Amino acid sequence: MRPITQENDRLGFVGVGYMGRPIARRLLESGFRLTAYDRDRSKIEELIQYGGSAAQSVSELSSSCNVVLSCLPGDGPVLNTFKGSDGVFANAHRDLRLIDLSTVYPETSQELSRLGSERGVEVLDVTISGSTPAAEKGLLTLFGGGNKECFESAESIFRVIAHKYFYLGPSGSGATMKLVVNTLLGIGMQAIAEAVALGEKAGLDRNRLLDVLSQTAVVAPAHADKLQRAMKSDYRPQFPIRLMNKDFGLIFNLAAAVGARMPAAGAAFEINARQSDEGAEQDFSAVILQMEKQAHLGSEDDGLTRVGINSARKMI
Repeated sequence: MRPITQENDRLGFVGVGYMGRPIARRLLESGFRLTAYDRDRSKIEELIQYGGSAAQSVSELSSSCNVVLSCLPGDGPVLNTFKGSDGVFANAHRDLRLIDLSTVYPETSQELSRLGSERGVEVLDVTISGSTPAAEKGLLTLFGGGNKECFESAESIFRVIAHKYFYLGPSGSGATMKLVVNTLLGIGMQAIAEAVALGEKAGLDRNRLLDVLSQTAVVAPAHADKLQRAMKSDYRPQFPIRLMNKDFGLIFNLAAAVGARMPAAGAAFEINARQSDEGAEQDFSAVILQMEKQAHLGSEDDGLTRVGINSARKMI
């Protein structure tokens, strides 16, 4: 399969939100010709300043580009974008290559692949690990599913936006790997939030606690910056808590389908959902606020904590 190049290919990009905008900008800065579409036209203005073009509709974009990337917030928007008379598939020419960067259920990726194959369109699910700062610097990690030859033909794109990219297997494999990774991301953030609340409750200085914890080997790089930002009470969304909440739903759907038990994920989801329900557009690290709030109210209000304490006392 012919490699994708700046000289021979025009990229289309659907969805220029938190992650899509910095990714599209890097592609433009690297020399790719790119046309973008988003329902919110104002989001495209920055890309026009970097040489991008704006499409008035998905159908216009898909008919004028031979590679289409999408970065959308969930399964519904993805399916609505690609299906139907105004969607990508209905207006695509044969040999179009589609790279979906969205976090969706693996079966959604498989459905896109099936619909694409009926029209001579190759579809890759290439999911993203990393938040907006990593996207701005081209330091994302990518997980790919679909045709391996097609994946390899798109390496010119991956090299611009990521420092690591992996082929996982057939369609849906990239989506599955993203859910595996986000399981660790969500549980890890909840574990950190509990540890921070414990340290504060035990009398440690909050900022000193957060600073030292961020420099220990037990905190992953993806979480370390969150602690530094928490020192400044900065919970502006890099990865919005509502999207982590959505991803937990996908994780539990997959776990139910394959028969995997997820007790730690269940506990993390409960706290994530409580903070998300407060309605503010915050980063997923705002679960720290939720645990600090619960610690302030008192551990006797938390049934899970009470069970754990009683079990520990029996062992002493």
